[in-house]
Amino acid sequence: MPAKPVPSTKASSLPFAALGKESEAVRLEVLRNYQILDTPPEQVFDDLAQLAGFICGTPISLVSLIDAERQWFKAKVGWDASDSTDRDVAFCQHTILGEDVFEIEDTTKDPMFCDNPLVTASPSIRFYAGAPLITPEGVPLGTICALDTVPHRLTDAQRNALRIVAREVVSHLELRRARQQLEQEQRKLDGLLRMANDAAESLYMGSKAEIFIKQENKLLRVETADIRYVEALGDYVNIYVAKERYTVYSTMKELEAKLPARDFVRVHRKYIVRLDCIVAIEADSALIAGARNWHSDSGSNTLPIPIGNSYKSILMSRLNLV
Repeated sequence: MPAKPVPSTKASSLPFAALGKESEAVRLEVLRNYQILDTPPEQVFDDLAQLAGFICGTPISLVSLIDAERQWFKAKVGWDASDSTDRDVAFCQHTILGEDVFEIEDTTKDPMFCDNPLVTASPSIRFYAGAPLITPEGVPLGTICALDTVPHRLTDAQRNALRIVAREVVSHLELRRARQQLEQEQRKLDGLLRMANDAAESLYMGSKAEIFIKQENKLLRVETADIRYVEALGDYVNIYVAKERYTVYSTMKELEAKLPARDFVRVHRKYIVRLDCIVAIEADSALIAGARNWHSDSGSNTLPIPIGNSYKSILMSRLNLV
């Protein structure tokens, strides 16, 4: 008997390639937006495929998605062949042309399918019934179908049940896509939160107003606003405030990380200075105000700090030049 849908179907016997290329391009784009092609098996689709086989009384049932050149099986029961077939031999490509169940009672008696390699060779399909998977926007993605190696004819109740299962498949496709979109939005939100946290941490690190330094057997609090400059001295650093000098066991890198970045700048591999203490730049030196010269008895209220060649451009970029 020739292939035919149930009376209410709008399925066409034309191959899909005969339809408008623009509509097919849209259909393929919609299908790919579901991000389901070539994904691992999922229990819910396996269960629905098995249910379709129970309903139709067939040993083979599939959830099939029609890609550009192939039909790919998201779920398969009783099908031991590959995960896909060429689209041009797929029964399902005819099903997605309509809106209802498409049924072939005996493929050997249908001129459109009797020479199909899925009929003439393994798995020797004799019966096919498929319901299209149509999105809420009316776009056909594929089918849920039942197949057998002997002729069949579905009852009205079986056809109706197959329609219901097809709608369930689409519902789970929608849920799956919605979950993916939520996960993507969550990842974006997590990224924004990390950026906000990093910015807050950076702001906090840049606004620290004090440090504690170990001197003999006690910790002293030093206001960073009082620090004029820092000098490296081997495995130690000297921290110079207005009238005091503190020597601590540390590296310049460690100490630089603990000072507010907006207030201090490294001008030499051996020196960090407070920006608002710089009163002038002369040749390759920065004149620091309010810093006692521990190496001289000149009594001057300014101290020249050498500027390293590799640090000069950084220093100049931090100054408000006019």
